[in-house]
Amino acid sequence: MTPTRPAVPSGRLGVLTPGLGAVASTFMAGVIAARQGRAVPIGSLSQLAHLPTADDEPRRLVRDAVPLASLDDLAFGGWDPISTSALDAARTARVLTAADIDPLADDLARIVTMPAVFDRRWVSRLEGTRVKPLASKWDQAHALMDDMAEFKVRHGCDRLVMVWCGSTEAWSAPARVHASVAAFEQGLKTNDPAIAPSQIYAYAALMAGVPFANGAPNLTVDLPCMTELAQVRGVPVAGKDFKTGQTWMKTLLAPGIKARMLGLRGWYSTNILGNRDGEVLDAPENFKSKEVSKLGVLDSILEPETYPDLYGRLDHVVRINYYPPRGDDKEGWDNLDIFGWLGYPMQIKVDFLCRDSILAAPIVLDLALFLDLAHRAGASGVQDWLSFYLKAPQGVGSDPVTHDLFAQQARLFAQLRAWQGAPAAETIGAR
Repeated sequence: MTPTRPAVPSGRLGVLTPGLGAVASTFMAGVIAARQGRAVPIGSLSQLAHLPTADDEPRRLVRDAVPLASLDDLAFGGWDPISTSALDAARTARVLTAADIDPLADDLARIVTMPAVFDRRWVSRLEGTRVKPLASKWDQAHALMDDMAEFKVRHGCDRLVMVWCGSTEAWSAPARVHASVAAFEQGLKTNDPAIAPSQIYAYAALMAGVPFANGAPNLTVDLPCMTELAQVRGVPVAGKDFKTGQTWMKTLLAPGIKARMLGLRGWYSTNILGNRDGEVLDAPENFKSKEVSKLGVLDSILEPETYPDLYGRLDHVVRINYYPPRGDDKEGWDNLDIFGWLGYPMQIKVDFLCRDSILAAPIVLDLALFLDLAHRAGASGVQDWLSFYLKAPQGVGSDPVTHDLFAQQARLFAQLRAWQGAPAAETIGAR
């Protein structure tokens, strides 16, 4: 935990998103609508939650308790291989209705996307039409750094933060090129095939001193080379994979089952979605990345080694089905086979008709604001206190990662309390 008080923000904060599709355009539209008084930023802890306090303190909103950047001071930009602007992306994604988009159209149209670093070998179901014409990965990384520098000047930004909102890349295990910064940089120069586009964005951001959050299950910053670079450059990072629909439900339900010491024999999950993310995940190699991210949740919460009679024989199955008519309105269906006294079986069934980008948008906002806060506090490396927002959060060193949503929220609030200046003991009994 970093106790240093964060510096007060000055000037504008640029929020850059590699991938400007459904999630990023919905996030940007929501922030613009909020600062115009057209909407409330529902789902954002940074804007609506109260920070827990000691008994003798008045309750304060998080945004008032710690020095966060104001929504009015945010500038938006991004890269995308398909969309030309945030307006184009919002209308194509059809997450928001025309009645919500049209009053914001001028602002969204001014957010023009930059040509992307894109490689179809990592996202086989998409065809990039707005791609940087650079074959060298080293040159691509430096082109991204140039983009950031130009954006900062053009929009009068004092600071930048980057949140990956792009597609899920094909699954790939860490390779030798990821073992150190030196190895990675040599790999960029030799176009090592194990270096994915998301890793090029992360490298460019860290080299430019820009905090980076990974909203997809890609191996992007949870690699030795990236954690090393984040420490060397003094930049905070967080990853991976926005915790939105079905996994959020798991982190809500599993702690309750364990709290009652009920048994769990099986958990079957299937997702139906029809947006660009669903199209990408229809490819087996991309689904593998998402599957690994989703499957890691339950063991951490249930501790089958400690409770073998309750959770030692758990069958956990995850499926994702691409169904175009559903669009961004994802359906997550879960069947839980639980058992209780004398081993008698019971079932829980959940049918969550959610909106993927509506749930992800406030996560993008909070990660951007909190990473900027951490940077101003002098924090660097993996920010495990942001695990509340992520399906497969990175841990620090050998420390175990918790997936219990309520433990994660307590960790987040404890960190904010520390930056507020509260003694560590006061965070334990905070209300």
